[in-house]
Parts: sequence; C-alpha cells; structure tokens
Amino acid sequence: MPLSWYFLRVQVGREERIRKSLVARVKQSGLDERVAQVIVPTEEVAEVREGKRRIRKRKLYPGYLMMQADLSDEVWFTLRETPGFGDFVGARSAPTPMSDEEVENVLGRMRASKDQPKMSVQFQKGDRVKIKQGPFENMDGVVEEVHPEKGTLEVAVTIFGRSTPVSLGYWEVESI
Repeated sequence: MPLSWYFLRVQVGREERIRKSLVARVKQSGLDERVAQVIVPTEEVAEVREGKRRIRKRKLYPGYLMMQADLSDEVWFTLRETPGFGDFVGARSAPTPMSDEEVENVLGRMRASKDQPKMSVQFQKGDRVKIKQGPFENMDGVVEEVHPEKGTLEVAVTIFGRSTPVSLGYWEVESI
C-alpha cells in the first residue's frame, strides 16, 4: 500500500510531545518503513517585543498532527495505544487520506513562512495607541491602517488641533 498523508486529532498543547511519543513507538514496534514522517504543522511568525524583532513558531492547526504512512493494522494499533492520540480526521469508519492539494497547501504554507515569516499583528483599525519613541513620543493616536507585510501602522495623531497621519513601526507604539 502506498504512503498517504493523514490528519490526526491529538490533545491541544501537547502536539510535540505526542509526536515524539508516536515516533518512538513506531521505531520500537519496527514500523519505520510504514510511517515516513509525523509533523506538527507550524508557521514562523515575526513579533516585535521591546523594540526587537523575534521569530517564533505558531501552530497552524492546534490539536492536530500530520502523518505520512501506509496505514496497516499494526500502525493503526500503535496509534490507538499512543497516549494523547484522539482520532483521524475524516470518515468515522476508516481514516480518510488527505488529498494531494490539501497536503501541498499545508506544506506550502510551512515553506512560505520559513522564507518570509509573517508579522504578528496585534493592532486593528480603530485601536487607541500611545507612541513610545520618536518625535511624537507620549502622544496618543488612533490606528487608521495596518500594513502587516511592512510591520507598520498609519496612526492619526492630533497636532495643533488637526488630525495628522503618521507612519510608525509596531514597536514604536503600545495599546492604551
């Protein structure tokens, strides 16, 4: 039987531990040839904290793993006996393999985030913010536009009684 991709439902917050446990059980049972890989689908996200840009991994689908395997009875039994494993996504009677399009979509998102991590956006249009640095330090404003690809905001600041748009980086403002 050829290798197919499956989505596995697991306990939320324990995805990596369950993945490691599953891989160890597969090796211990001698089923290495039938289970090619088990992954936690993640994407890299850039965050700005305290003026510094940091890259962190964020789960694309919390509570799920992806597994490429030849789903024989032995593999099925090993999965069922793994603590934290819930069930397969798909039909109730038999696990449904993911389509090639679904697999490429998830793996493509993972690859794309490695090449260029997304900016984590914690601001929305209409949010009130306080400027932390620069010529407008300690002034309050309202977010008019959010540019996640650039990591910038357009903030309307009142100067001399007029609302003036100012372009600022995420790290230059804080929510109030």
